[in-house]
Amino acid sequence: MSTPWYRRLADGLTRSREQLGGQLNVLLRRGPNLDEEFWSDLEDTLIASDMGVTATTEIVARLRDAAARRALPDAAAVVDALVATIAEEFGDHGENFLSERPATVLVVGVNGTGKTTTVGKLAKQAVDGGARVLLGSADTFRAAAGEQLDIWAERAGVPIVRRDRGADPAAVAFDTVARAAETGADLVLIDTAGRLHTSPDLMRELKKVKRVTEDKSAAPVHTLLVMDATTGQNGMVQAREFDAAIGVEGIALTKLDGTAKGGIAVAIARELGIPILVIGVGEGIDDLRPFDPAEFAAALVRGT
Repeated sequence: MSTPWYRRLADGLTRSREQLGGQLNVLLRRGPNLDEEFWSDLEDTLIASDMGVTATTEIVARLRDAAARRALPDAAAVVDALVATIAEEFGDHGENFLSERPATVLVVGVNGTGKTTTVGKLAKQAVDGGARVLLGSADTFRAAAGEQLDIWAERAGVPIVRRDRGADPAAVAFDTVARAAETGADLVLIDTAGRLHTSPDLMRELKKVKRVTEDKSAAPVHTLLVMDATTGQNGMVQAREFDAAIGVEGIALTKLDGTAKGGIAVAIARELGIPILVIGVGEGIDDLRPFDPAEFAAALVRGT
């Protein structure tokens, strides 16, 4: 794998790979024997990378089975098999709704995850791919959200629907899907407020936004949660809250370049059962791309 994107991905996962790879190298240096101590230490290594207990237990069980069935000769062979085994953890979640046309996407998540930036990047990439995009600025709570989305709208060359700060976010969503129907937009991205996930007011607000959007939109409505990889297991708590409140269909995992625990992606897929659709490894427009399990696993473990 030597595409420009793979190199960015591998570079972005450097901190995670150094942590995980460093521990794997310790295992390999200890010798080739596949004894109980090896399997126990491998389990500890994967858990330390934030893969979570559930995913780690399954991965190690699969590798132990492979070692027996395929007669993997030593620890090095097990580590080689680890890449494919991690990739398998993500399963097959079918079509990425971000590539559907027409589609209306509600983008949710707590402040600081890169939510508004993710909306902007998705808009620019979709426009470059020939889509007719419309943005809705339904985060009327945070003063800078609208201005930030304005900048992205200008950069992508797409229209944006806004109201004054403090306006009803559901009204913005209504206006946005109405404008989409008038103008023939085939991808609508609605940025929503992102106060603390524990805020009952936020969850009530999001439920209303989703209900109004589904009632008005002629296109299928999907919910994308933006998660910050650096928050680790706390991000999992956030995801469960959002999913319970409004139903999350896909995840954009950002800031993977800022963490040494990129294994959180595995925990998300296994413990939440929500597909990761896009991942981000930097600030650039091209640093957000569709998620490919095989690429991710190889970049996480090997980097080559």
